Amino acid sequence: QVQLVESGGGLVQAGGSLGLSCAVSGRIFRIDIMAWYRQTPGNQRELVASITNSGSTKYADSAKGRFTISRDDAKKMVYLQMESLKPEDTGAYYCNSNLQARLWSTVSDYWGQGTQVTVSS
Repeated sequence: QVQLVESGGGLVQAGGSLGLSCAVSGRIFRIDIMAWYRQTPGNQRELVASITNSGSTKYADSAKGRFTISRDDAKKMVYLQMESLKPEDTGAYYCNSNLQARLWSTVSDYWGQGTQVTVSS
């Protein structure tokens, strides 16, 4: 069974840094896109950053220049390094992976349980 587990959230002061990690476990045939989403109360999840299996990255405008997404396919990990954090970066951060669990499986989305990031002013 595929599982995504995030770690690294916490409380940080504005201007500080924080790194998030997400471990993908289970028997997996192929991982395509890996991404981080953020959700705040009353709002939908929004894409923060994504990375393809060829290393192409995409960032939300709010994250450009401050956040860096990376992945280690050998370890089945995706990371998000966040710098110069702002109070508006506060939210629950969810790891997402678009992957194929078995050779005969369709490519599907999987989500972690989320990790809270709180940036104090």
